Amino acid sequence: MQPIRTNRLILRNWEERDRELFHRINSDDQVMEFFGVRRSRAESDALFDKLHGNIDRDGFGFTAVEIAETGQCIGFVGINPTDLEPFMPKGTIEIGWRLAPEFWGKGYVTEAAEAWLEFCFDRLGLDEVVSFAVWNNDRSTSVMKRLGMSNDPARDFDHPRVADAHLKRHVYYRLSRDDWRSRKKAAN
Repeated sequence: MQPIRTNRLILRNWEERDRELFHRINSDDQVMEFFGVRRSRAESDALFDKLHGNIDRDGFGFTAVEIAETGQCIGFVGINPTDLEPFMPKGTIEIGWRLAPEFWGKGYVTEAAEAWLEFCFDRLGLDEVVSFAVWNNDRSTSVMKRLGMSNDPARDFDHPRVADAHLKRHVYYRLSRDDWRSRKKAAN
């Protein structure tokens, strides 16, 4: 993939030097509070390799986020085709993120996600991008709202791959290209 630069960040494919951070965020109790799993090192490495390969193949994915000034990897933000039929048609593009806690609250996710939305709507020509999270994951739904995404309660769903009852219910957010363009135009 061609790296994407923002004011403070570089969105790029995973590099071997990111492997430790990737495992840390996928096994950290605070980061993974709304996920039913904590990945072992082997499971994390397998997911790391899969994401790296998907980015090589598609030119996008859940990519590493690096602070441009320091070169430090802080987590990931990216887009990915979903496979959650019947809740979303195959190929629906979701936007998602996961950062190490010491980088929360600095606007990094919003900044990176804005760049990915531009990529989705201007470069890929998508009509819509979605995101979803456990119903009470206020940190993630706050980012979705900052991005201009709207909750579509009729599309909220019980995630078929989540066993824990308190983590099963997910809220569904969406952003259309037209709404994104209107929001962007109003900001200028």
